[in-house]
Amino acid sequence: MSVSVNIPEMAALRARVEETFGKSLETHNAFITLVDAIEAAVREHLSESTLERMWGYSTREADAISLRTLDVLSRYVGSSSWKGFCTDLKQSSPVESEEFSGDSIVSSRLAVGTRLQLGWLPDRLIVIEYQGDNRYVVRDAKNSSLKPGDSFECIQIQLGRSLYLDRFRRAGSREEARYVAGERSGLTLVQIL
Repeated sequence: MSVSVNIPEMAALRARVEETFGKSLETHNAFITLVDAIEAAVREHLSESTLERMWGYSTREADAISLRTLDVLSRYVGSSSWKGFCTDLKQSSPVESEEFSGDSIVSSRLAVGTRLQLGWLPDRLIVIEYQGDNRYVVRDAKNSSLKPGDSFECIQIQLGRSLYLDRFRRAGSREEARYVAGERSGLTLVQIL
């Protein structure tokens, strides 16, 4: 069984692994050192190429990661398994709101029609499309109160920060409101599709 790399829980696991490891994974040698650290901690082997694909460091990026790899990494960060790690995330307090590294996406710099995938804890995932003038429309949503067709304005989107939506409108409504996503945890996934 494999799990998609494009879910918020996966981003949270990568961040927790780097926190446990004590540094970010930005070089091939860092991944080799991580392999040794995992073997010392949980007595299981993962290849550096598997880890590099999970982090997007490899030219052969992965769409999904095996459950065994996720179980090993979850044990490395102190959980019993991948399922246990995900359960811990859902039940965690705002302590999970650590900052993740990542550049901001400034709306005005996007081309009209650009799609972004955003995620936040515990398991929220949306795809939005830029409409111009800092305006977006929700195209797809999973486990979120945001629904396809909802629209909003947003000047900037940043990994690790809450997503503040101005002039939020439900599909088919003229009423505007303000909305915040990822208030406690911040966004754990920000990806241009």
